[in-house]
Amino acid sequence: MRERMRRAASATASGWRGFCRQSALIRYSAILHGLLLCALLLAPQTWRVLLALFLADHALLCVSGLLPRATLLGPNWNRLPAAAAARGQIALTIDDGPDPLVTPQLLEILERYQVRATFFCIGARAMAEPALCRQIVRAGHQLENHTQRHLHAFACLGPAGMAREIGAGQRALKHLSGQRPLFFRPPAGLRNPFLDPLLRRFGLRLASWTRRGYDTREPSAERVLQRLLKGLAAGDILLLHDGNSAHDARGQAVVLSVLPRLLEAILARGLHPVTLRAALDCETR
Repeated sequence: MRERMRRAASATASGWRGFCRQSALIRYSAILHGLLLCALLLAPQTWRVLLALFLADHALLCVSGLLPRATLLGPNWNRLPAAAAARGQIALTIDDGPDPLVTPQLLEILERYQVRATFFCIGARAMAEPALCRQIVRAGHQLENHTQRHLHAFACLGPAGMAREIGAGQRALKHLSGQRPLFFRPPAGLRNPFLDPLLRRFGLRLASWTRRGYDTREPSAERVLQRLLKGLAAGDILLLHDGNSAHDARGQAVVLSVLPRLLEAILARGLHPVTLRAALDCETR
């Protein structure tokens, strides 16, 4: 009996700690649900008002998940920590690869400028290109988790489905790189309230971006570059793509035209590209 009581107390305490770690929006939403249920039991004639409040709350949760840079659903790196920004650091993040044609060329450009980047890789694509993944790591870049299959409906999955995608991506990238990914970026940056507790379970940090060039749909390198450089400052996280890149009129992946000019502009401004892990190390010192 005492052992059962101890376990029950431990589970209750663990559940309470988990609830307290949730974002303020999710905590308030849970409390509101309880209050609405009580109000419905006590005053069922007010159901229309209660339903409106319920729908408004869920609309707010939904919109929060549709805004990749928002922090309402939990911690989110949309900029580097203040310590990294103070050192003039920025981060280049490259999504949706590895791509057997584009990624090797990106690696050559990065090596030419002696710049290190963070590659948010899709687990299934990484497993199909193990030698390329090892090449990325040998060059000093980092592999981070971009789910196993990059499902467009990832943000609509429940906890079990999201956990499978995150966990499979973790295992694949750890196997290929020898390092456990520390950062996670969902497809298109979209998420739901289930994500933050899952990331804590896997020991991952959510990372979005400060600015992006929309290089998956914009064939003009000039316009992509303008979007990335407008207001560029220390602490920014930039988003590019080696997988799913748009192509210019010559049939070349637009990111290959953008990256050299982007790096030249970054270095000319006295900024220092680092990986997200390097910025994290800077924060924890």
